[in-house]
Amino acid sequence: MEGVDRAADRAPGSRPVRVLVADDEAMVRAGVRAILARDPQVDVVGEAGDGHEALALARRHRPDVVLLDIQMPGLDGLTAVGRFRRELTAVGVIMLTTFGQDEYITRALEEGADGFLLKADDPRELLNGVRAVGAGGAYLSPRVAGRVIAGMRAHRSAHPHRPLDRLTERERDVLAALGAGLSNAEIAARLHLVEGTVKAHVSAVLTKLGARNRVEAAIAAHEAGLMPPGAG
Repeated sequence: MEGVDRAADRAPGSRPVRVLVADDEAMVRAGVRAILARDPQVDVVGEAGDGHEALALARRHRPDVVLLDIQMPGLDGLTAVGRFRRELTAVGVIMLTTFGQDEYITRALEEGADGFLLKADDPRELLNGVRAVGAGGAYLSPRVAGRVIAGMRAHRSAHPHRPLDRLTERERDVLAALGAGLSNAEIAARLHLVEGTVKAHVSAVLTKLGARNRVEAAIAAHEAGLMPPGAG
């Protein structure tokens, strides 16, 4: 999926974000549903106990976002991410898991996940993540983002800086906005552009950086210390 942008077709505020919850523990699913029910702009459209069921329900209900646990019977969450990216490209995928090891985070992002949350995070992070990914953006909880950025800095000598000098000034503005987790609609409003132009800029940024998705682009923006126009 290198260079491919997953832009949301849903206009902000037009209808609730439709969410599918996939976890093999019924108690966890009930807890997640209860948290999401706090936001009237979020609607849980289904629950699944494994990756196969999640894919089947996603094909039927076409949610905006699927929350995937990592360790599930049958088809685990990390394997399911790749299936979603190949078969249901319009669905945003957030990993929601107990396991925050670096290898899990790395693989999830490499497979094309749009977000990564820990079950131990503040419940507000769950709502923030669903809203961001539902709007076409990307989201890492602060603890996960901190680990990813620290890991990239620790291996900087082995992994040279992404070629930001290849970006135009406008593309750098777009990259900074991606680093803030903004959706295409939000970037368009901030930079006074039409969404079609923003989508083209995002695709160009992903291609030039060799980033597989918006999450990797956002990480590159954070590592480069970029701030979105108008921020602060």
